[in-house]
Amino acid sequence: MPPEPHTTEAASPDNARPDAVASSVASAPAASAPVSSASPAAPSAPVTAGAVTAGTVTAGTVTAGAAPSPPRMRLALDRGLARIFFGGDWVLKGDAPSPAAAVMDALKAGGASAIELVPEGLGRWDTSLLAAVMRLTAFARGKNIPCSADAFPPGFRRLLALALAVPPNEGARRSSGRAGFLESLGALVLAVPATCRSMLEFIGETAVGFARFFLGRSVCRRRDISLQFQECGAEALPIVSLISLLVGFILAFVGVVQLRMFGAQIYVSSLVAVGMTRIMGAIMTGIIMAGRTGASFAAVLGTMQVNEEIDALATQGLPPVEFLVLPRVIALSLMTPLLVLYADFMGIIGGFIVGVGMLGLDPAEYFTFTRMGFGLSNLWVGLAHGFVFGCVVAVTGCYQGLRCGRSAAAVGTATTAAVVFSIVGIVIATAILTFLFNIVGI
Repeated sequence: MPPEPHTTEAASPDNARPDAVASSVASAPAASAPVSSASPAAPSAPVTAGAVTAGTVTAGTVTAGAAPSPPRMRLALDRGLARIFFGGDWVLKGDAPSPAAAVMDALKAGGASAIELVPEGLGRWDTSLLAAVMRLTAFARGKNIPCSADAFPPGFRRLLALALAVPPNEGARRSSGRAGFLESLGALVLAVPATCRSMLEFIGETAVGFARFFLGRSVCRRRDISLQFQECGAEALPIVSLISLLVGFILAFVGVVQLRMFGAQIYVSSLVAVGMTRIMGAIMTGIIMAGRTGASFAAVLGTMQVNEEIDALATQGLPPVEFLVLPRVIALSLMTPLLVLYADFMGIIGGFIVGVGMLGLDPAEYFTFTRMGFGLSNLWVGLAHGFVFGCVVAVTGCYQGLRCGRSAAAVGTATTAAVVFSIVGIVIATAILTFLFNIVGI
């Protein structure tokens, strides 16, 4: 007589029923038993596919008010052939855990050369059964073991084929490990050449766009430039007014602390006039425009990148740099010097309020010493700073927006980078211009 096959029964430990215990199978004829895709109580009932039960799509005959029986799996090993029988109700709303783990452990220790998946008294099922079968199929593929599920209903086989048609995207999984400090530093250093090259390419494209604009061959529209003038200029006046007025306050208070020691409080007017017109008005305006307008440019263009609007422009033959970047660069580079001039005026007014209203200085005398400290050379230096700051903020914001990734997180990253790099660019440009103006004696 042939040896009896080894049989392993796995069921839910908490909800196992006495009638769910399967007896040992002596030979392979158990595999030829009739396959039922319905409830055990009605083996001849037709399979009902697509019935919705508590939000899950199930297949099988549904008995109203009947509690689901626990899922069962039985492993039978016969000369290297592993038959795994599925029974019970495989529904997600059931409290019983899946017995697939126990069968997997027995299967790993059994040394099977082929696997056959067979339904046996299978009741209702949903994607939990599909997940268990996929797990066994993946195990068999990893071990190069043939695995067959031909005994299941056609609807289930179609779902299984659809689930196995596309392999899982392993690259989409979030990495559990975090890069160390040296690794992060090395990646940052290695990214510098590519970033500089990309930035130079963008500046070159912008320069070519300006050349086409002055030659009258650009697709840049005048109404877009007018709209950007309004957004960069008139809409920025409230915040520029507030910040510049407070900066004038601060300069006057800081200056009077030292000048009072020498009885020269009146010279606080000259200090405020020189400080605001030469550098402070331009720097504060540049920082305001970096946080307000530069971030807006990056967010708008980044959102267009996510929505593939920029790709649509390129498909229509409209260069994105000429159509989107030029209006913003032109408007911000021309409006920033005007905002600097307005900021100078508001800063001087702030110093006037402190000097006359709090220090008791004579208004006419304050105005006279303000004119003495005010010089056109200082004013032109401040306006030159403003023009450069406007170009830096506009180019940086547009660059970060056009080079943005295609996700919401990438838009946030691009907006943050636009503000940070704009402020860094403003500081670097201030140092360079100050050095140059000192060389030429301005």
